[in-house]
Amino acid sequence: MNQDTHGEAAEQAENHGTAVRILKAVREFMHGMVLHEPTMVALQEKVALERLLILVMFGDMLGIPIFRPYFFLRLLPHVYPRIDSWKRSLLRERDWTDAAFD
Repeated sequence: MNQDTHGEAAEQAENHGTAVRILKAVREFMHGMVLHEPTMVALQEKVALERLLILVMFGDMLGIPIFRPYFFLRLLPHVYPRIDSWKRSLLRERDWTDAAFD
């Protein structure tokens, strides 16, 4: 009788573990459905604002005459690693397919 009780308890624990895994999978799926697009939009906005900030600060590198105070040069060490990729992204030729897939 003791073994039957032990077997039933193990079976219930296994069923509980399966239910918990299914519930966790459903929760993660719903979380992905609800939050994936807002997350991607937030990342795109972050990139756009970052590019705009760098353009305002260092637009003269591209020939855009923008007057700025001298203290922007203090930000140069923080922005320097991103300057090459920023120039490529701004000078890249774009067409309608880029806008269609953004």
